[in-house]
Amino acid sequence: MKVDLFDFHLPEELIAQTPLPNREASRLMVLDKRTGEITHETFRAILSYLREGDCLVLNDTRVLPARLYGEKEGTGAKMEVLLLKQLDGDRWETLVKPAKRVKEGTVITFGDGRLKAVCEGVLEHGGRVLNFQYNGIFYEVLEALGEMPLPPYIKAQLDDRERYQTVYARERGSAAAPTAGLHFTEQLLDDIRKKGVDIAFITLHVGLGTFRPVNVENVEEHDMHAEFYQMTEETARLLNEVKQRGGRIIAVGTTSTRTLETIASRHDGTFVAESGWTDIFIYPGYEFRAIDGMVTNFHLPKSTLIMLVSALAGRENVLHAYEEAVKERYRFFSFGDAMLII
Repeated sequence: MKVDLFDFHLPEELIAQTPLPNREASRLMVLDKRTGEITHETFRAILSYLREGDCLVLNDTRVLPARLYGEKEGTGAKMEVLLLKQLDGDRWETLVKPAKRVKEGTVITFGDGRLKAVCEGVLEHGGRVLNFQYNGIFYEVLEALGEMPLPPYIKAQLDDRERYQTVYARERGSAAAPTAGLHFTEQLLDDIRKKGVDIAFITLHVGLGTFRPVNVENVEEHDMHAEFYQMTEETARLLNEVKQRGGRIIAVGTTSTRTLETIASRHDGTFVAESGWTDIFIYPGYEFRAIDGMVTNFHLPKSTLIMLVSALAGRENVLHAYEEAVKERYRFFSFGDAMLII
């Protein structure tokens, strides 16, 4: 299957640069995965598409202020570091720019020496393993010195870093936000519960895969980067109950989808409490075992994310929906509008 099959024309001005003042005021395109029928709504209208007995699954990962600006010790050269994944203790997998200046033994200092990092290894994908040195609590130092790791297509400054967090974010560890969840407010979640819809939480820490383009011609040749996930006993029990009573499981975001499908595919369609690493790659032809619907944003052309969406709703349906989104001037990507596939 050719990657070019997932290409589409996207005018640059449709890439959302800033979040809306009101989270739930985003637009919502509703796509019927069976017929391809499209309905245009605002995000709050999601209430009318959820039924009593359904379950909405949210990714409660919290984005780290993972972008650091420092200097190479000895030369003063300016360096940019993006934390991707904690390996053990104070060792992290990172992306460094300019990477060619950072070899094993290189020391980078941040915040007048309040934080230091020593390069301990060069990874195959060009990343670096950095061992951090500091006084106090690492996450407090990071909160003081770090910036939110906004994607490269967002050029505007973020005035409130909490707008790149979901309102339910609690498990620190992501290098990017699970952006489909940015549309929910506490009030909307309360109203969803009042309708008799269960809400469950899983965790997947978004890592390098978010930043990696698909550089192969054939979809099947792309390698996904592994990301850490976790499901609690409480969530597993609830999801199994929902399935047994005939309710629908609606995943909020591709990260929730990948977590749910990873677990269900390993356990014959059921859910169990577990944690681990997943590199699941979902594209057309995949047989879904866990979810019945999904809330998602509008994604990059030729990305693994649009491939996942196409697996659920059909490539032709999705590309037609994206053409409609461009025509109707929907906002794309992280701070953009949403789609409900059901």
